[in-house]
Amino acid sequence: MPAPVPGGVRACVRAPRPDAAPPAVRRVAVERVDMQNPVRRGRRATLVATVAVAAMTFTGVLAALPAQAAASTLGAAAAQSGRYFGAAIAGGRMNDTAYMAIVDREFSSVVAENEMKMDATEPRQNQFSFTAGDRLVSYAQSRGKQVRGHTLAWHAQQPAWMQGMSGSALRSAMLNHVTQVAAHYRGKIHSWDVVNEAFADGSSGGRRDSNLQRTGNDWIEAAFRAARAADPGAKLCYNDYNIDSINPKSTGVYSMVRDFKARGVPIDCVGFQSHFGTTIPGDYRANLQRFADLGVDVQITELDIEQGSNQANAYRQVTQACLAVSRCTGITVWGVRDSDSWRTGANPLLFDASGNKKPAYTAVLDALNAASPSPTPTPTPTPTRTPTPTPTPTPTSGTGACQVAYSVPSQWGGGFTANIRITNRGPAVSSWALAFTFPGNQTVQQAWNGVATQAGNQVTIRNASYNGTVPTGGTVEIGFNGGFSGSNPAPTAFTLNGVAC
Repeated sequence: MPAPVPGGVRACVRAPRPDAAPPAVRRVAVERVDMQNPVRRGRRATLVATVAVAAMTFTGVLAALPAQAAASTLGAAAAQSGRYFGAAIAGGRMNDTAYMAIVDREFSSVVAENEMKMDATEPRQNQFSFTAGDRLVSYAQSRGKQVRGHTLAWHAQQPAWMQGMSGSALRSAMLNHVTQVAAHYRGKIHSWDVVNEAFADGSSGGRRDSNLQRTGNDWIEAAFRAARAADPGAKLCYNDYNIDSINPKSTGVYSMVRDFKARGVPIDCVGFQSHFGTTIPGDYRANLQRFADLGVDVQITELDIEQGSNQANAYRQVTQACLAVSRCTGITVWGVRDSDSWRTGANPLLFDASGNKKPAYTAVLDALNAASPSPTPTPTPTPTRTPTPTPTPTPTSGTGACQVAYSVPSQWGGGFTANIRITNRGPAVSSWALAFTFPGNQTVQQAWNGVATQAGNQVTIRNASYNGTVPTGGTVEIGFNGGFSGSNPAPTAFTLNGVAC
């Protein structure tokens, strides 16, 4: 890990690339990791003259007032147009009364800086830690604030045990993580950053090379499907940096979202981190609109802008851009005071180190208050159901051509995630097909590490392009999200390439 820097923050510096976006839209190449303990109308003509004059004066004053009284806080001002205004908060600062006073007063939404990331929520495989995230959610619920979830799947800030995994084992572990965390917070999260920063910088517009990407190009789709199954009521977002302008990277993301929408992959929103230097890209609003035109919400998720003579105007421009796009549902600033920012020395937030409002704050508040009132563009349902775990079915094994271990790591009302580990006990194979029978009213909805088909209660899962070869004694792991009604017993009659296990 990188060495700690002053102030209890450690930073991972990413060297700028020659083909990266221009300075106006570049992201400061640092990943912040909080190291503190785990962010509103005359008068009759017969009135006497003096009263008539007074009435005329009073009427004139009312005519000069806006139809909607100006709100005095960011959250209230944003709510007038059906949007939220939030901040990232750090669990280690929740005991800071001055810090929390600003959060209490100003913001209608919160997101955890680090407390819901992969390393924080699953420090050891299948051993989940929700204490810090639960504290933030409980706080938000007690104050009537929304919660954004950040983030379920990411190449960075993975726990050590996950960093050493690859292939089907990593895919299964990632999907289990998505399912378990989203299910734990089911009904409590407004929007989840399901996948974070999966596209590469530069001119290719392609995916980032990461351990997750190397599990198969469909890993993002699989993560979204798992998140939808685990929490049907949350908005599911893809989140990234340097996609604020129309450029190869943002166009790569755009193409993915368009494809997902066309194929019914459950994606509801795109998050634009919007870490800016001193200026805003000229096509920022147009870029937000082109994504919204795909039928997804857009959210500004990690806004901060370097301090300078243009900071207030730049913040105004970002706010006005969001307000001009009906499906821009909210803005989140990444931090509260300048002294809390991960961009040390840039002073990029709305409050100075002493908690005083900066000119940028006033610019944002004025822009929000100038917006026309409107209902929330795309309201999010709030489910009241909670997951109903059931015991994991007994693993099924055999002594023929294969041995199969079947497990259900998570189950909720009407849905479940299943993992299957196959051990080849016969000759080596270059392709395989596992068949089995569902004894109940169960369906395979989406599989990973294999291609699934189903006819009645008969299911066949064939190898993916990358895992067809299995030597004698070798293993392969596959999995799927399924649905059921009634009971959910384990499958029976497993066969591998037509030979009974």
